[in-house]
Parts: sequence; C-alpha cells; structure tokens
Amino acid sequence: MNLQKSKNSRFARLTRALKLNFLKLLRAPGGAHKVSTGFALGFGLELIVISTASLVYLVFYPIVRLSGGSLPAAIVGNVIGKLTFLPIILMPLAKQIGSWILPAHSMGQGLVHESAFMELFRGNWSALSELLLGGLDILAGMSVFGVILGVISYFVVKFFYVRALKRRFERRLEKRKQAAMSSPTAASVLIRKTSQS
Repeated sequence: MNLQKSKNSRFARLTRALKLNFLKLLRAPGGAHKVSTGFALGFGLELIVISTASLVYLVFYPIVRLSGGSLPAAIVGNVIGKLTFLPIILMPLAKQIGSWILPAHSMGQGLVHESAFMELFRGNWSALSELLLGGLDILAGMSVFGVILGVISYFVVKFFYVRALKRRFERRLEKRKQAAMSSPTAASVLIRKTSQS
C-alpha cells in the first residue's frame, strides 16, 4: 500500500515539475521562434552531457546566444531533458548508431576494456586514448539523437507556444468585453458603436 502511494506521489511530483517548467517556458521572454530555438538547443545539448562529461556546459551559453535563442527557454529545455532520463535510456542505442558512424576498425580500436580505468589510475596514459575512442561512438550516436530530438522539440514547443498565446489573447478579450458590459457607460458606448456600424 505504501509502495503504491510512493509511486503515485513520485509520478505526481514529476508531472507537477513538467507542468511548472512548461509554464516557465511560456513566460520566457522573446517570440515563438526565440523560445523554441532556446528550448530545442537546451533539450538537444542535454543528450550529450553524459558523453562529454558535462563539458558541453562550457559552450552552452555561447551556443544559445549565437543562435539567437532564449536562455531561460534553453535552461527549461535542459531541465526537461534531465527529467525524461532520455540520455540514459538512449545510450545503448546511441552506442550502436555511433559504431555505424565511426567504425571501430577505422580507428584501430577494439573493444574498450573495463580495466582501462584502472590502467589510467596506475599511470598508463595509453589507456586514455582507449577510453576516449570508446566514448566517441556514444558521443556520435547521442549527437544524432540530440539533433533529431532538438528539431522535433522546436516544432512541438512552437506549436504549443503559439496556441497558448492565442488562448491568452482570447481570455483578455473576454475579460474586456465583460468589463465593458458591467459598467453602464462603457456598455452605452459599445451600443452606440454597434448601432453606427
């Protein structure tokens, strides 16, 4: 019983966090293109964070600024990318795709041994090249996923952003109409305008 409640509370917390980040995204400064670009970059770059050992964050801000994206939207996209656990889920598939893009025999690279880390700690720096070459295929595969999912998220966020703006505009119009109808002077002005037209 307690296990079921904890699962439900975790799911509820996750959905609340996603909704909160989506609301932050809709309130991010800039137009639909700027917000969508920022989100797509943040989401796409999140997929290569693990394979670059978080070094991608050194170029995160310059990439977002140079592309003309919104930095708050990029941060939201990055957080949502973390919440989806996609970088971890897609890693085995990314390794396979990366091995097709960068075949191991072309780099003179066999299987990466588990003892490569231990050799590195013992001072054998030749193990470093083995680790780096073994991680290149994952980086290549995750980069492919980052580009594909970034482009998809651009169009999804742009659609929802434009739709949310339209709804907000319609609500404002309804409030103005209700306010005009509630005050008698405004209602009389509105009646005159409609009768003149």
